[in-house]
Amino acid sequence: MNTPIRYVIIALVLIITLHSILTITHDEYSRVTSLSNLISQSNNGSSSSATIDIHTEPPISISSPDVAKEELSHKTSKAMANATFVILAHNDDLDGTIQSMREMEDRFNRKHGYPWVLLNEVPFTPEFIKRISIITTAPIEFGIIPYDHWYQPNWVDEAKAKAKASRDKMKADGIIYRGGYRNMCRFNSGVLQFFYRHKLLQKYWYYWRVKPNVHFHCEIDFDPFLFMEREKKTYGFTITMYEFEATIKTLWSAVKEFVTQHPQYVAPNNALGFLTEDGGDTYNLCHFWSNFEIADMDFWHAEAYATFFNYLDLRGGFYYERWGDAPVHSIAVALFTPRDQLHFFNDIGYEHPPYTHCPRGDNIWSKGRCACDLKKSFDYDGYSCMTKWDRLMNN
Repeated sequence: MNTPIRYVIIALVLIITLHSILTITHDEYSRVTSLSNLISQSNNGSSSSATIDIHTEPPISISSPDVAKEELSHKTSKAMANATFVILAHNDDLDGTIQSMREMEDRFNRKHGYPWVLLNEVPFTPEFIKRISIITTAPIEFGIIPYDHWYQPNWVDEAKAKAKASRDKMKADGIIYRGGYRNMCRFNSGVLQFFYRHKLLQKYWYYWRVKPNVHFHCEIDFDPFLFMEREKKTYGFTITMYEFEATIKTLWSAVKEFVTQHPQYVAPNNALGFLTEDGGDTYNLCHFWSNFEIADMDFWHAEAYATFFNYLDLRGGFYYERWGDAPVHSIAVALFTPRDQLHFFNDIGYEHPPYTHCPRGDNIWSKGRCACDLKKSFDYDGYSCMTKWDRLMNN
């Protein structure tokens, strides 16, 4: 064999040997040089396939809430409910929003990946979006609340200073949460008109409201959304308390007038007993603290609540007084849905300063590795309505 041919053979042997070694020891080299990959590249020319980042995927086109929900149901895992977290935040709530999201992710959502929707009455700043976007690998959407959904409607009697006089008096009396807080209360209360119809929320059945600067103290080793779905629950809460009577002086009279005009909306076996000590003549001021709520969107979308909110809204009490979304939501779910569709989430350790719910009983606290102090739980504080809830549910 002449010398040139000998060198060619030696070179081929070395190349084949090196290829074999790299194929065995380097997975990526093996994939790239595989026959199937080479054929695929040959068929597709020089183009390469694109990977869609779930954060940048275009939103689902929504024609109606029911259609959008049905479409989404085919996209979600059977192990997940059609649900989202919702945060109303301002740009200066950045640090508090990060805290709340980080704790929720650590305690629950890192195992599930439920999406987040953040809403603001003005555009979120690039800094806000940048810092929030790295908190979780779950989808995040940022939305703007339309002007007429957030700000005081033009029919409020501001020209005669009725609303301003009411606000000034509350300020003088030391009532907390004044001014722009009313806009938030009206927006949250008008779930059908405002909250539910926001384009980013139409595709979901359930939502979990999260506020900036709250704490989730325990591991959540079950899925509250799936629990709500499986057990056919409408509304879930963790803290109950009394409302400031000065802020809702005419609310109960408006509720009684509404019920008199629309008795068909009152559910059998309802939770009226949580709201009153005298069969409905007076309101005991108890409500579910709505900064934490897990709820079925369809309740707010139904005719009963839509009619109820419109009736209250036209009374002007969100501005002439300071009707909060907590008593409005609480009265509605207590009257318009059976009590067994309401649920107290004892398992979820939650704090909205200065009040904390710390899980109690059956080693839930230790099993959840809770960071809260059981001795400081608000459940049976003198300002809590938990005893009234227990009385109702134990009857």
